Amino acid sequence: MPNEKVLQSKKELVLALTEKLQNAVSGVIVDYKGISVADDTKLRKELREAGVDYFVVKNTMLRFAAKNANLEELNGVLEGTTAIALSQDAVAPAKILAAFADKQKDVFNIKAGFVEGKVLSVDGVNELAKLPSREVLIAKALGGLNAPISGFANVLNANLRGLVIALNQIAEKQSA
Repeated sequence: MPNEKVLQSKKELVLALTEKLQNAVSGVIVDYKGISVADDTKLRKELREAGVDYFVVKNTMLRFAAKNANLEELNGVLEGTTAIALSQDAVAPAKILAAFADKQKDVFNIKAGFVEGKVLSVDGVNELAKLPSREVLIAKALGGLNAPISGFANVLNANLRGLVIALNQIAEKQSA
């Protein structure tokens, strides 16, 4: 039986991990067994630049934290080596880790993920990775909202151009 100090530190670790899971918009769980240090360093740098928190975690600790965060469906994939990427961006961890997994098929695999409390399978994470970034989606939405305004401005400009042409023709006839 572990002593009280060890047990307390594990409880604190689970609480901290639970809070991270609850505060994250999305997360991806991966199996990283066999990845080289150089590749891991590059991956961690890319994730850090995208604002993604990535760390290795013990399956038992993650199992308790997932239960506390109402993500118990993740428990089925918590075997072997496990790392988790958490982010406030719904797409970033899936995009980066899916691209990396495609390059490192033999040693790096996605296990599962979640977005806003909904657990995703490997296929779900891969579909999420195919979505455009948040900025692109916002730009498309704004472009769609801007289209009617642009069309209205073009109609007004066309009428104004027609008026200018008509006035020019009248002025030419009067001066001739």
